[in-house]
Amino acid sequence: MGIFEELEWRGLIKDVSDPKLRDKLNAGGMTFYIGTDPTGDSLHIGHFSSFLICKRLKEAGHHPIVLVGGGTGLIGDPRPNSERPMISYETVNHNFNCLKNQLQTLFGCEVVNNYDWLSKINFIDFLRDYGKFFNVNYMLQKDIIARRLDSGEGITYTEFSYMIMQATDFLYLHQNNKVDMQVAGQDQWGNITAGIELIRKKTGEEVYGFTMPLLTKSDGSKFGKTNGKAIWLDANKTSPYEMYQFFINSEDAKVIDYLKFLTFLSKEEILELEKSNNEHPELREAHKALAREVITFLHGKEAYDEAVKISQALFSGNVKDLTAKEIEMGFNDLPSIEGKEDMKLVDMLIEAKLAQSKREAREFIKNGAVLVNGDKLTDIEASLGKANAIEGKFIVLRRGKKLYAIVRY
Repeated sequence: MGIFEELEWRGLIKDVSDPKLRDKLNAGGMTFYIGTDPTGDSLHIGHFSSFLICKRLKEAGHHPIVLVGGGTGLIGDPRPNSERPMISYETVNHNFNCLKNQLQTLFGCEVVNNYDWLSKINFIDFLRDYGKFFNVNYMLQKDIIARRLDSGEGITYTEFSYMIMQATDFLYLHQNNKVDMQVAGQDQWGNITAGIELIRKKTGEEVYGFTMPLLTKSDGSKFGKTNGKAIWLDANKTSPYEMYQFFINSEDAKVIDYLKFLTFLSKEEILELEKSNNEHPELREAHKALAREVITFLHGKEAYDEAVKISQALFSGNVKDLTAKEIEMGFNDLPSIEGKEDMKLVDMLIEAKLAQSKREAREFIKNGAVLVNGDKLTDIEASLGKANAIEGKFIVLRRGKKLYAIVRY
């Protein structure tokens, strides 16, 4: 199975500019680019599914270049329903440097910034050397543009120019970096074909492109958020434990697709996990494999093992086996209160909203429903302080099986 057939099997090819691309991809030796605009200071899991193409094609003998759009990011790729807010030069530059470091660390790719060439084109040259090759009727037919116009929202000239800017990127990289293919998500198909046409008209040379489907949930919404928060690749923004929980709780109906998109497990391994998922979904073998592969790739085996340890400790209630750092990671989203010395356990439960009154708190304690750092405490007069905290930082309160709160020192 060649790389083209493998990508097809994984569901990673949607649109192809030319049937000849199958043989070219299988033969190796192409230089290609994939891009993103620096709208944030980290990639998220949706980006990850796309940028893994760098490693997949690199292993098949191709040379990847990642473009981080310091120039196009100042303009903003048109969205289907509204204009993006403008971001400052300083923010774009900061985000570029963060993404460059992240991309080089994860994928070992050459990273370029289109601000380096777009900023050198004056307005007259832009119109004469690039704009003259674009027919407005052709541009109006592109999906995002047409949807904006049909909705009545309209589109500014700034956004309308984005297609020409991205096509200019393809031309520049073709002429200066020997790039002969662009790869992107399916929403970029119009921009890819615009670049192919510009290169053909200006140079008479043939280049190629293909798109990948967007990674989605069963309802068609974008994959990569939990409780409204993005799953970031930066461990300081989304901890390995949070990422582990995200993947472990993925939809059963979609987990095999996620394995194909997000991992390098072989076809045989994924088919075996699919069988397990169908026959014994309660074991969640496919989900565990997904979490293991992605977290290990992004953060290393130690981070993955730590995430599993936290998860197991929370499931069993054995929190005293965790370090303060692991508690911080595992309980990041739970209610917390500031601890005081010699604070009555009864008062802690009320302040942490694990009980509504002193009478109720005493009942919970007396009935053995309250655990402190994993240990049952039945003394209704108990007082706690920093000496009781794990590493002097955290007391973990639990009422019943699922209600937790943190006392911070």
